[in-house]
Amino acid sequence: MDIEFVYVGDPMCSWCWGFAPVLERMQEVYDVPLRLVVGGLRPGSEAEELDDRLAGVMGHHWEQVEAASGQPFDNTFLERRDGWHYDTEVPATAVVTMRELNEPQTLQFHSRLQRAFYAEGIDITEPSAYQQLIAGFDVDADRFNELFASDEMKARAWSDFAEARSIGVTGFPTLLARDGEEWKVVTQGFAPADRLLPALSDYLLNRYADAGEALFCEPGTTC
Repeated sequence: MDIEFVYVGDPMCSWCWGFAPVLERMQEVYDVPLRLVVGGLRPGSEAEELDDRLAGVMGHHWEQVEAASGQPFDNTFLERRDGWHYDTEVPATAVVTMRELNEPQTLQFHSRLQRAFYAEGIDITEPSAYQQLIAGFDVDADRFNELFASDEMKARAWSDFAEARSIGVTGFPTLLARDGEEWKVVTQGFAPADRLLPALSDYLLNRYADAGEALFCEPGTTC
């Protein structure tokens, strides 16, 4: 059986921050690999300067995400008017760098960047911030910095963006299930765990009846 969950998100996507606890819960429930693809929300030339209009749009989205998910937000970042650009290329490059050095920590690191940006007001588009952000992760800091600054890791990030488009993802968060060459969209957009997980469990049990409980973690444990 060749099955995996494929999560397409972005560290600077507010609805993805709202979805982070759902992914954590999935890892506690399912004994199925979960692979992260960085989708590329506003990378490089697609970045926008933070002005009154963009701040208003972002603030509205943040209010919606907080209400729907309960995730915390620090709105002071929206007050910046110093030419800062909402450029998601740097954090995406950081995520693929972590994936290169310690793949099992990739999703946790992705969530750490989200918390830093949304709840702690840390500018994750600033490369120097990553000295602080890699603390607690099992990577060599010098090696991380070397790779993070490389053209190779930037190219890996853009390869992720291309992969997201190739599988038809147009918005984040998107969660898919891949079984061999077959793909199923689990959710396009935010869905709370209490609605998503029962439907996903039914799908897995119906489709993979022979595997049965092997697809689920033991109660009270993390796979």
